[in-house]
Amino acid sequence: MSAGIRTYLELMRYGNCLMAGFAAVIGTLIAFNILTGPLSSNFAGPFPFLDSGFVFLVVFLVSGAGNAINDYFDIKIDSINRPERPIPSGRVQAKEALYFSYLLFTLGTLLAFSINSICGVIALFNSLLLILYAKTLKGTPLLGNLSIGYLTGSVFLFGASVFGFEGLKALSVLFLLAALAITAREIVKDIEDMEGDRLEGADTLPLRTGAKKAGYLAVFIGFLSVLLSPLPYFMSILGLRYLYLVLLADLGFLAAIVQLLVNNNPTKSSKMFKIAMFFALIAFIAGV
Repeated sequence: MSAGIRTYLELMRYGNCLMAGFAAVIGTLIAFNILTGPLSSNFAGPFPFLDSGFVFLVVFLVSGAGNAINDYFDIKIDSINRPERPIPSGRVQAKEALYFSYLLFTLGTLLAFSINSICGVIALFNSLLLILYAKTLKGTPLLGNLSIGYLTGSVFLFGASVFGFEGLKALSVLFLLAALAITAREIVKDIEDMEGDRLEGADTLPLRTGAKKAGYLAVFIGFLSVLLSPLPYFMSILGLRYLYLVLLADLGFLAAIVQLLVNNNPTKSSKMFKIAMFFALIAFIAGV
């Protein structure tokens, strides 16, 4: 390949890939804790260090592939908004970026099938969804937001799928909470980006329905995630430390809702959502 390794890592947005990989391993850790806890006798054995290493690698590769193929389909927009990115700057040819993304998707999916068939199916489905998102769904109102919500939440689910269907069942509530919070923030980001999206001819939910209606939907989804947030504690999935810390995350989500609904400030709301999700991730870890 003509471009250097650093350029390809930049194309993958490796920082985001590292975070996603770590989140997946947290999913494995939480599922292990639940399945070996006093309330469950379904699983007995040591922590699967090798499989969790594979989980990290799969998520790193598939996330990187998704980011690379996204840049491939965003060449026109990036040449105006982000000319320093690898493709518009000419450091990577568009076709090279496309083939590179397919290589990463293939490696990630094959590695996932080597863990077990459930991991393989999730990796394959997510790979196809990432391609579809980059090509079509990103420009589809609400469906694009829901896709990102599912894909982000499924990182935890993928980590848990090391333990098969039992693992999926154990982390289904955490997946739902993460998916709801991310979907709400994605809608808020679209409200924030309305001006630029209108100029680029994008078709987003706020442009289709208006900022107010889109905002109400984001508030409803965000409020739903706050209402459901104590569930992991009451279902004995996570401990008391989770409950204390998730209250901080919930205050952040409520502050984000106020910024959007009362102050009509989507930029501040999007930032508050991001901070709240960070606290929610800390709550997931602390609750183990």
